[in-house]
Amino acid sequence: MRLTGVTARGIITPIFKQGDDLVASICQSVRAASEGEGFALGDGDIIGVTEAVVARTQGNYASCGQIAEDIRAKLGGKDMGIVFPILSRNRFSIMLKAIAMSCEKLYIQLSYPTDEVGNALISLDLVDEKSVNPYSDSFNNDEFRKVFGYDTVHRFTGIDYIEYYNSFADNIEIVFSNDPKHILKYTKNVLNCDVHSRFRTQRILKSSGAEKSFRLDQILTKSVKGSGYNEKYGLLGSNKATEDKVKLFPRDTDAFVQNLSDAMREATGKSIEVMVYGDGGFKDPVGGIWELADPVVSPSHTDRLKGTPNELKMKYFADNEFSNLSGESLASAMKKKIREKEDSLVGSMQSQGTTPRRLADLLGSLCDLISGSGDRGTPVVLIQGYFSNFASE
Repeated sequence: MRLTGVTARGIITPIFKQGDDLVASICQSVRAASEGEGFALGDGDIIGVTEAVVARTQGNYASCGQIAEDIRAKLGGKDMGIVFPILSRNRFSIMLKAIAMSCEKLYIQLSYPTDEVGNALISLDLVDEKSVNPYSDSFNNDEFRKVFGYDTVHRFTGIDYIEYYNSFADNIEIVFSNDPKHILKYTKNVLNCDVHSRFRTQRILKSSGAEKSFRLDQILTKSVKGSGYNEKYGLLGSNKATEDKVKLFPRDTDAFVQNLSDAMREATGKSIEVMVYGDGGFKDPVGGIWELADPVVSPSHTDRLKGTPNELKMKYFADNEFSNLSGESLASAMKKKIREKEDSLVGSMQSQGTTPRRLADLLGSLCDLISGSGDRGTPVVLIQGYFSNFASE
């Protein structure tokens, strides 16, 4: 009988470089882990591959000069503004360096008290204490400092992002507002840098008089002077690679997941699902930072990973319909109920309290937590038993 449910393992792999055969290497690493540590591979197992190694083996990189070239061509190269950038050395600093190179005058509009994903400049309590309305009140740099002072150091990174972003070039001026239209007081040429609210922000900017309006996912959608690129996401999902280069979100991931799934079937005879994952979709309860700075949790996954879970709430039945049962009688009744559940439980009390999220988002978040972002050396995650339940034999 089964004694465990879902298990997830980080798979140690070689350190991947540009040009490596990622499909063959992952296939070999997963099989070696299975044989070396004594667990069997099965139908319905899931392999998650971090987007970073897919992009790295593709050589999907771009330099500051290449990024600046594209921005200059689209925004004009004179005065321009950027709206709502994330406060991040890894995610935005190299892009900011390139943006500053692309124009003569750059206005940076920061949101407050936090950026889009929860990195705080100041606390909400301080906003209340100063009787500031973040929905309507806007500031230049001196005004912001006069009201809120200099206690703007990020609690985790130890960086004052106002000073840090100001330091990238002499042509930078920082302002603060949560109203996208505020930037239009300084320039009509705007690159909005938010991730998940980017389409709304651009719509507001265009309807309010922006003359040249672009989003980060509209920069580097094709190669510029030999650069990497991403047709769908542009610069979104980029990470710092060197002091002059970013690694872009990977391309052609639909083909990659299918190729790896096919290779695993050929090597093992098993039907194994595959996904590419980036940031997980979870929020830090202490710092309030929402992890998802990528445009999506999973840019590509095989077909079985589409949709949402369809699960009964076992404790609902234990406390209601089966409240008079216990032991083996309760277990048998519960298994029968699970086997007979409807194909869709949306809106049913029987599923109330289960997680109403997409499978790919749940699985990608699990993969991100397992693999980590530092020195574990496990950019591949094997998930087993995910499609099992209490009634599975």
